[in-house]
Amino acid sequence: MTHTRLTSDTGLIGRIRGAYEVLAREVAKFGTIGLLAFILDTTLYNYFVFGLPGGGDGPLHDIPLRAKILATAIATVFSWLGNRYWTFRHRRTAAVANEFLLFVWFNILGLGIAVACLGFSRYVLGLDSQLADNISANGVGLVLGTLFRFWAYRTYVFKGDALS
Repeated sequence: MTHTRLTSDTGLIGRIRGAYEVLAREVAKFGTIGLLAFILDTTLYNYFVFGLPGGGDGPLHDIPLRAKILATAIATVFSWLGNRYWTFRHRRTAAVANEFLLFVWFNILGLGIAVACLGFSRYVLGLDSQLADNISANGVGLVLGTLFRFWAYRTYVFKGDALS
């Protein structure tokens, strides 16, 4: 029985199990990094615009769009570092600049998916309430964009062998 077990673990079943375990670890790590990046983005934006609780306006109070761009840019760099050195560390490449540019590009495309969902909800379906906007952009759009980014990162961004 031990011999049969060893054979099946090194055969097709073993390869499938191994691939599933790698995918499950990547999904869990990707979700963790994404959640932390979301918290960082939201926290920084609120600090930049609204300041610390009880402390008055934030340093970018008068320019909230720039505050959002800055917060998102910082969260994107955090996300890239977390995914490069933790989630996909076994897949990263030596071409760091190319990898980063692809990462940013696929983040922009993922954002485009969320904006498309919002636009469809507002301008095709005619739904313009705060609830509808949040469901379409931050619910459906975020989920679809996240699935797209995970696939794109695995397929195009972090596709090399690990660096020692």
